[in-house]
Amino acid sequence: MNITANWSYPTRVLFGPGRIKELAAACAEAGIARPLLVTDRGLRDMGITKAALDLLEEAGLGRAVFADVDPNPTDRNMEAGVAAFREGGSDGVGGLRRGSGLDLGKMVAFMSAQTRPVWDFEDIGDWWTRANSDGIAPIVAVPTTAGTGSEVGRASVITNSETHVKKIIFHPKVLPRVVIEDPELTVGLPPHITAGTGMDALAHCLEAYCSPFFHPMSQGIALEGMRLVNDYLPRAYRDGTDIEARANMMAAASMGAVAFQKGLGAVHSLSHPVGAIYGTHHGTTNAVVMPAVLRFNRPAVEERLARAAAYLGIEGGFDGFYARVVELNRMFAIPQGLSAMGVERGRIPEMAAMALVDPSTGGNPVALTQENTERLYEDAM
Repeated sequence: MNITANWSYPTRVLFGPGRIKELAAACAEAGIARPLLVTDRGLRDMGITKAALDLLEEAGLGRAVFADVDPNPTDRNMEAGVAAFREGGSDGVGGLRRGSGLDLGKMVAFMSAQTRPVWDFEDIGDWWTRANSDGIAPIVAVPTTAGTGSEVGRASVITNSETHVKKIIFHPKVLPRVVIEDPELTVGLPPHITAGTGMDALAHCLEAYCSPFFHPMSQGIALEGMRLVNDYLPRAYRDGTDIEARANMMAAASMGAVAFQKGLGAVHSLSHPVGAIYGTHHGTTNAVVMPAVLRFNRPAVEERLARAAAYLGIEGGFDGFYARVVELNRMFAIPQGLSAMGVERGRIPEMAAMALVDPSTGGNPVALTQENTERLYEDAM
């Protein structure tokens, strides 16, 4: 076993109900005097966004907002956001997100002073060193869902609008300076979004836990993150006003994003092409393919997931863990297979080829090939 690794852990987090009131102070701490609030179209006209803009305006920070963000953010969204950032004379980004807004906001801050194309900074080797680090604007992140954990991440997923391929753009300074995690902001989420984002958090923890790479700290965080999702996602789904459940799901989401620096795997490899081609919800797509990936990876992860099942209080080892995932999908009315999401069998070879070059692929405990990835997609249909 290779026991040499490089580790890093995230940023300052202001966690708890009502902490959104500290938004202006968080901007000041990050050195932001003229923030651009980046969110998505669905949130732009909602009370949560108005309240955030009011807080900024009352503190003399203006009320600039950009919300032209697709569910799977693209380079075109990013270019429009950078233009708004520059035209408004902004000096930092406040990422208020329900899904895609925060990923896009991080890229607006990153690209605000770059001169090279964004694809030159893909998470390959040391490509991130090509960036002008001094030109990366500071970021304050405010998640409004409990799923991606992007608030504690140093990368964003951006879809190439021409090729429809999702790319991971990485730089250490994309990590937000301050994060506000206020579970009250998630209370209004409808059950299906609560479920989809929550299963995304489970996918992050599960894949990090099963990744073959050496990272004991991430391993432990992933394990506890799975426990929190197992215990609290059903509660948050049943009762969206359950603040304890909402808070624990926000914690689980951040834990998943911290843990997956250990690696992701085939759940994400399969999900990314589907989302890029069909525009499906990322977390829900992860949930749809998760049972098939568990079956595929069983020879390599059976013993490990048996230990996880015991920690989560699930009887039956691997089979019990698998049954619980299937039970959660049914509980949350997750589509039963990719066909139910509109995915066409004729595109399986194309999606398999895309999956093989996805950055998540290298973390899968069973090596992926064109042939077995096509079979895996077929099994997930």
